[in-house]
Amino acid sequence: MLRHADIWHAIDRLAFKNGMTASGLARKAGLDPTTFNKSKRTSPEGKLRWPSTESVSKVLAATQASVAEFVNLIDNPDETGAVQRIPLIGLAQAGSDGFFDDAGYPTGAGWDEIPFPEMGDSKAYALEISGDSMEPLYREGDTIILSPGAQIRRGDRVVLKTNEGEVMVKQLLRRTAKFVDLQSINDEHPNRSIPIEEVDWIHRVVWASQ
Repeated sequence: MLRHADIWHAIDRLAFKNGMTASGLARKAGLDPTTFNKSKRTSPEGKLRWPSTESVSKVLAATQASVAEFVNLIDNPDETGAVQRIPLIGLAQAGSDGFFDDAGYPTGAGWDEIPFPEMGDSKAYALEISGDSMEPLYREGDTIILSPGAQIRRGDRVVLKTNEGEVMVKQLLRRTAKFVDLQSINDEHPNRSIPIEEVDWIHRVVWASQ
């Protein structure tokens, strides 16, 4: 029997296989970026909403996937191994109150989710890049996966949030007892040295869509 959840999971997996979020896949297919959002999959009354034949046709064309490949994603939902669904947060939202707890972990519900291979960090989450401050490495619309539980070393790409709500994606130069020194990814933006008492949290980037 064809299940609603399997169809949507197949779309999520098709997006992941092509290095995109469901929103990115919709955008690439010429659809409204919110077409495949979690909130669009059921009505406010809880009625199941199915993707249209037209939207499926467009994403297959955009990814050059065949109908047979898509059907295989439906029929074999676990062929890629263990998958965890992680929350997708906008970069601007990351700087707002209410999205993270005191330990720097995402909290709450209602956001979109994306499938990702099991990584052993239940607190992992994704950020969707906005603006051009991370170019050319990360461009607007790209998605990065962050692991709050991952050890951070010099040279790692990280996301840091200050106590004032500023969120930045940088490369770690050094972390001392007094400062966190960061190198900008975009040469047009300055390097930063943040006093340790002004750092709310810092998380390591473990994957990025390209």
